[in-house]
Amino acid sequence: MPIREVENRSINLKFMPMKANFQAVNFDADRKLIQFIQKKLDRLDNFFDRVIEAEVFLKLNNTGKQNKTVEVKIFVPGNEIFVSRDAETFEKAMDLIYDVLKRQLRKQKEKIKR
Repeated sequence: MPIREVENRSINLKFMPMKANFQAVNFDADRKLIQFIQKKLDRLDNFFDRVIEAEVFLKLNNTGKQNKTVEVKIFVPGNEIFVSRDAETFEKAMDLIYDVLKRQLRKQKEKIKR
């Protein structure tokens, strides 16, 4: 029986967006907001490429100036990372969350290397 050579085709996963579930509580989130958050989540892949998926909750609060809440839960092998921030806009809250998640994912990567 002849042996056939199989061509090894690798898939560049850098262009695969992170799987994210979005839930807007008490309002309908517009597409631009969802795309903005998805873009931020996709950039996290630069710091830790083993993220399984993310859950994003967007909430409107009735208190004070910082009445927009964004909560993000990132699932990585063997762990979950949860970050919540309040801000004047959802975009500002997501920017704050991005910085925290970036640090947390770097720590997670270092922990795995040891």
